Amino acid sequence: MRMKKKTTAAASGAAKQRKGASAARKPGPGGTGIKGGGTKATGTKAAETGASMRGAVASGDKSTIRRLRAQLARAQARIEELQASAETDFLLGIQNRRGFERELVRSLSFIKRYQASGALIVLDVDRLKPINDAFGHAAGDEVLKKIVAAISDQVRASDVVGRLGGDEFAVLLWNLSETDARAKAAALEDAIDRLTFVFRDSRVSAGASAGVAILTAHSDIDRVLDEADRAMYVRKAQRRHESQENPRAG
Repeated sequence: MRMKKKTTAAASGAAKQRKGASAARKPGPGGTGIKGGGTKATGTKAAETGASMRGAVASGDKSTIRRLRAQLARAQARIEELQASAETDFLLGIQNRRGFERELVRSLSFIKRYQASGALIVLDVDRLKPINDAFGHAAGDEVLKKIVAAISDQVRASDVVGRLGGDEFAVLLWNLSETDARAKAAALEDAIDRLTFVFRDSRVSAGASAGVAILTAHSDIDRVLDEADRAMYVRKAQRRHESQENPRAG
């Protein structure tokens, strides 16, 4: 009987120990079972901290994007500025050969796509070298500036004027017939022929010879430039012959 009581007492003690351990693991009112609501409070703070960090990162990303966009805009503006400089004749303020040829290529593409019309006029100044030799390059520069002004007065804002090099110029004309293009070439010659200059008490004139090439859907840049150039040299020879026959015309 005594052995049975001891065994019963031991079993009862073990049961109390298990019950105590279970009670220790049971969540309290706060939810963790160790110190009430500690884990819930910690989790809320962690969530708030994470949200704050994400907000800071998002704000930083927007600031970085704005900064990069501003840098890109400045770089693009600089590229456009450099491109314009590379395609501009600094003395005369018109397009140089590179810039003019780029515009001519674009125009030919437009003409091919939309069946538009246009013409290319190449002008060569007739007596620039003698003026340079007699009065210096500053005098020659003044002649070129006034020639460009005379050309610009004869064309529309949509037309393009460029300097192909030295004393050779080109004009790209839009939406006109071959008859109108040849009439415009004659008007340009006349406007330049009427210019006079005074250097060291000497009155001189320059003059120019113009060649025309009509732009069509089958034109390409090399062909039209060559065609206008050859027509200009034919016209130059004709004017020289006319000048010899009538010295006052020269």
